[in-house]
Amino acid sequence: MRKSLLILFVIFVTVTPAKSQIVNKIPLSIRQTGYRIEATLDPSSKTVTGKMDAFWVNKSTDLVPDIQLHLYMNAFRNNKTTMSTESGGLSGYKDADSGWIDIKSFTDRYGKDLTPGMQFISPDDGNLNDLTVLKIVLPQAVKPGDTVFIKVNFVTKLPGKIKRTGYKDDFFFVAQWFPKFGVYESVGMRYSTKGAWNCHQFHANSEFYSNHSVYDVKITVPKEYAVGTGGILISEVTPDVNGKNKILIYRAEDIVDFAWTAWPGYVVYTDQWEHVKITLLLPKERTDQVDRQFKAVKIALEYFARNVGKYPWPYLTIVDPPAKGIGAAGMEYTTIFTSESFTGVPSWYHLPEMVTIHEFGHAYFMGILASNEFEEPWLDEGVNSFWEERIMGQYYGESEGMFDHPWLKIGDKSMSRLSYINSIGRQVVSNNEYSWNYPHGTYGMMSYNKAATWLYTLMGIIGEETTNDVFREYYKKWAFRHPSGNDFVNIVNEVVKQKYGGKFGPDMNWFFSQTLYGTGICDYKVVNFYNNKLYLSDKKVNKTDSLNTIKTGSDSLYKSVVELERAGDVMLPVDVLVHFKNGEGIHESWDGKGRFKDFTYTGASKIEWVKIDPEFKIRMDVNYINNSMTEEPDRVPVRRITDKLISFMQFFISFISL
Repeated sequence: MRKSLLILFVIFVTVTPAKSQIVNKIPLSIRQTGYRIEATLDPSSKTVTGKMDAFWVNKSTDLVPDIQLHLYMNAFRNNKTTMSTESGGLSGYKDADSGWIDIKSFTDRYGKDLTPGMQFISPDDGNLNDLTVLKIVLPQAVKPGDTVFIKVNFVTKLPGKIKRTGYKDDFFFVAQWFPKFGVYESVGMRYSTKGAWNCHQFHANSEFYSNHSVYDVKITVPKEYAVGTGGILISEVTPDVNGKNKILIYRAEDIVDFAWTAWPGYVVYTDQWEHVKITLLLPKERTDQVDRQFKAVKIALEYFARNVGKYPWPYLTIVDPPAKGIGAAGMEYTTIFTSESFTGVPSWYHLPEMVTIHEFGHAYFMGILASNEFEEPWLDEGVNSFWEERIMGQYYGESEGMFDHPWLKIGDKSMSRLSYINSIGRQVVSNNEYSWNYPHGTYGMMSYNKAATWLYTLMGIIGEETTNDVFREYYKKWAFRHPSGNDFVNIVNEVVKQKYGGKFGPDMNWFFSQTLYGTGICDYKVVNFYNNKLYLSDKKVNKTDSLNTIKTGSDSLYKSVVELERAGDVMLPVDVLVHFKNGEGIHESWDGKGRFKDFTYTGASKIEWVKIDPEFKIRMDVNYINNSMTEEPDRVPVRRITDKLISFMQFFISFISL
């Protein structure tokens, strides 16, 4: 036992991460960064003491004079940091609740002190009280192809007010906890016109952007603690039989962040899906959630593998934190994520399944594709919400995927759409905005709900299988390469052109200019329809009329007119279904570009009802009620009550998810 530990430790401290493969046979990414960290958790002081060896490879053609690192934990130092001020201050802030990361030493691989070149910068807002980005001017600029090696000793104090990361009593969720390289974007990468570090501060509404890295992490914790991480467990030993601690060694490859949790109250379960070993950590009183969690993540694994691409790692860790650690719930770190449930959650309320499916989905859009969520949050959160809603609808019900109670049935995608269409800020800003620049509390609605809604609308126009083809090609071309929003749009244009030729024009830019980059709303409505009786001497019908059949011997003809309008600014093609009292129906197509459109028919039967978008393809339409008209009384009040009830349930979910 001790001999094997010694061998593993020698491997841990001597092998360059880029040259060894443990998780996958071949690297999935270009391995531009790597970390070797020894971490010790002190439950009494709520600190993690760390020793880190790390490297960054200059893959550009630039001479790079400095390196930049995130010190995310400094966002919790006080109420003057950027994250704190954007959050309205850390509620109940006390010294014990603060979090920080202190650099004890910073050297190159030869022991040369680099601290004289250190300075904190605030590239986003100039806030001198924000210490979440560290710039180190190097003694010599890094040449193309060269590697920078750094050695850092640090102490991280975890915050008592958990916001993704922190502690409560003996519960710890350790994320954004070590000095972490920003992303150096060379010319042509995403929107870069010149090489520069992309290293944003920690904002209240933004998440993260990192290179795919290799991690070798040794964690020392009290031996009674159960631990879950984003890596594969290589070894677990207690060095001294009478000792209080245990040492765990983990390996992770090609992931964008390494997070972990420790709590003596966890019960650990395992399951298997194809090549993936699934580990679940949750409180012992929630054993009734085990099957639900495993079922949900297996559904997600299968659905993404079939419609997007293979999940490339052989392991996955799910954490369902206790009530006191609820601030860590609903967060993603590629190969580890946190779900959310509570004791006694009823089987008809699918919140745990929704959160699990959503957070797992980030393994693709935040993890594999690794888009820049600081600058284009929709490209992760919105795209991921779209897939979450599709999965919930297919496996848990289109109309009852969120609530499946005899007295209350609500679908996940309906709740998402209503969050968008009922928002008073739905036209304040477009989806094309940095995450911290969304005004008036619109970040969540825009980045999650509006983006998912217009993605559903895109699918309604181009079809479900073509949409799947778009994402398969997106995955194939951009996995582990940091795509931009433009790259996604280009993939859509390529796939749609291959499938439909010029049916939708030379490209789909007309769609994205209105939905992704625009602020308009979509609203088509039936204004009126009427049936005027005609009296013709020969009792014949013009065969060129839209409705050109009548019953033999009929002496009644009608001129029927449908009047439609486009009340919004967004112009999308829509289907129209006109239904007649004799049971016949006519399907019409309207390009939606004009402000109004009339359809006229002459025939023996009168129009009974009219529906715009009868299959609900255009989910961006903000008012479904005015999409139809019938001679029968409309139950508008009932629909409005239903909408209000759904809005209340949205508020309820948001409240318990805080």
